[in-house]
Amino acid sequence: MPATLAAYSVVAVYSAITVYVIAFIAFALDLSKRSAIAQASAKALATPAQLTVGGSGAGTTVLEKPSAVPSVRGKASRYQRTGYALVIVGWVVHLTALVLRGLAAGRVPWANLYEFAMTGTAIMIGVFIFIQFYRDVKFLGAYITGVVVLLLGLASVNFYVAVTPLPPALQSAWLVIHVFVATLGTGFFAVGGGLSIAQLLQTRREAGGLTRAPFLATFPMAEVLENIAYRVVVVGFAFWTFTLMAGAIWAERAWGRYWGWDTKEVWTFIIWVTFAGYIHARATRGWRGSRSAWLAIIGFSAVLFNYTVVNLFFKGLHAYSGL
Repeated sequence: MPATLAAYSVVAVYSAITVYVIAFIAFALDLSKRSAIAQASAKALATPAQLTVGGSGAGTTVLEKPSAVPSVRGKASRYQRTGYALVIVGWVVHLTALVLRGLAAGRVPWANLYEFAMTGTAIMIGVFIFIQFYRDVKFLGAYITGVVVLLLGLASVNFYVAVTPLPPALQSAWLVIHVFVATLGTGFFAVGGGLSIAQLLQTRREAGGLTRAPFLATFPMAEVLENIAYRVVVVGFAFWTFTLMAGAIWAERAWGRYWGWDTKEVWTFIIWVTFAGYIHARATRGWRGSRSAWLAIIGFSAVLFNYTVVNLFFKGLHAYSGL
C-alpha cells in the first residue's frame, strides 16, 4: 500500500509539472501579447490624428492631437486568465502529490531534499495565489511557474528517493514546525525576489531603456512594485526569524547545543542578516529604488544557494536530511 501511494504521488508530481509548463507557456504568450499592444499604443500616441473643425463650404481648420489609446496597464488577457487557472489546477494536483507522499511515509513529507522541493515549490505557488487576494501580481506568472518547474523538475529527476523511516534526530514535532515555517519564508522570498526583478526592469524602462521589452509598460510602476515587494519580504522575514529560533531550539533538543556553526546554520543566519539589512536600510536609511531591489534579490539568491549548493556540496549535521 505505501509503495502504491508513493507511485501515485510521483504520477501526480509529474502531472503538476506538466500543468505548470502549460501555464508558463500561457503566461509567456500573455507577455508577448502585451508587448504587441504596448508597441501599437506607443505608435498610436506618436502619430497625430486630424481633427476637422468647421461646416461644409467653410474653410476647414485642421488641428492635430495625439490619438486616443486605451490603457493596457494591469489588464488581464485571455492568456493570463488561462495561465492563472492552470496554476490553480496544477497546485491542487501538486498538493495531492504531497498528501499521497505523506500517507505513504506515515509522516509529514519534508524529510529529505526531494520532499522539501515538493513542499517548498507548492508553498511558492500557494503564496503566489494567496497574494492575489490583496494585490494583482499575475504578471509574475511566467517567473513563478518557471522557477517552480525548474526546481521541482530537477528535484524529481535527480534527487528522488524512496520512502524511508525518519532518522532519530528528525523524529520530533520540531520537524513539522521548523521546516514548514522555513518553506513559508522561502515562498514569500521567492515572490519578493520576482517583484524586485520586475522593479529593476521597470526602473530601467522608465529611464528610457529596455525598449525591447515593451510589455513592461503594462506592469505597475517601479515605485509600486517596490512597495509590494517590501511588504511581501517583511512577511517572509518574520517567518524566517521564527525558523532561526525554532532551529536553535530543535538543535538543543537533538544535539545538546543551540548553535554549533554548522554550514546550514551559518547560511540560515546569513540569509536572516541579508533581509534584516534590507528592511533596516529601507526603513531607516532611506534606501529606495535599485539598491533595495538588489538586496532582496541577493537575499533570495542566498536562499536558493542554501537549499542547492550547500545541501549538495557542504558537509554538516543537516546532510542526512537535505534540509
